Amino acid sequence: MKSNVETFIGCDAPYDDARIVLFGAPFDSTTSFRPGARFGSSAIRHESFGLETYSPYQDRDLTDHAIFDSGDLELCFGSAEAALSDIEDRAGEILDDGKLPVMLGGEHLVTLGAVRAAVKRFPELHIIHFDAHADLRDEYLGAKLSHAAVIRRCHELVGDGRIHQFCIRSGDRPEFRFADAHTEMHKFSFDGLTETVARLARENAPVYFTIDLDCLDPSVFPGTGTPEAGGVSFTELLSAIIGVSRLKVVAADVNELAPMLDTSGASTAVACKTVRELLLSLCK
Repeated sequence: MKSNVETFIGCDAPYDDARIVLFGAPFDSTTSFRPGARFGSSAIRHESFGLETYSPYQDRDLTDHAIFDSGDLELCFGSAEAALSDIEDRAGEILDDGKLPVMLGGEHLVTLGAVRAAVKRFPELHIIHFDAHADLRDEYLGAKLSHAAVIRRCHELVGDGRIHQFCIRSGDRPEFRFADAHTEMHKFSFDGLTETVARLARENAPVYFTIDLDCLDPSVFPGTGTPEAGGVSFTELLSAIIGVSRLKVVAADVNELAPMLDTSGASTAVACKTVRELLLSLCK
């Protein structure tokens, strides 16, 4: 696996030495409203050089840890299944080498490919899901593979009681009814996260951690395809990320930045900082 020409700042360790491996999944072919998330991963990498490698929040520095950035996958935009297969292969390769894959989306459907890889290696996998949207539709306009259905497809892999959703504030009625019966949904905020983390820590459960950045309020993060009022602040998200990092996280992703939808660049800056803090929180 070769290093990308432009890496996320501070993430240029050799692959063999790395504990964490970044890769991008620039795909947004099932986006239901405003497209552009396919440009998120490259924008995060490029704009990361406006950051410091040091986090005063965690008193940690990216240069003190071995992180490898393999760049973006070249994905087929005409076939969601082909794109998911390539994502699964890359995540599986990283997992088989004993490393932790962190994927940069891309729309939220890309999560399904990485979850497929993780659940094959960790059959007891749990998913912690931060998002404005439930993503629990059985299909969207006839498509089973959609960013509006990604967590429903993940549920088919892990089953009841293993999906823990936070900040959810949008979805159709059947999605919320499905959540009542099959997932652990915490609407509007991170209330309940401390208890969920404590329980999963006691079980030493393997966790896939997926962050849809539209969990943030649009006043903080407008550069996304489906902004939803009533979200959390950056500092609330940061605290939640650090809490989840206490767990046995085996893979993670950050998705749904559409950089051209916020020409100020503020949303990309927020995404970059979120990725930095996620990486550092996972560097145990």
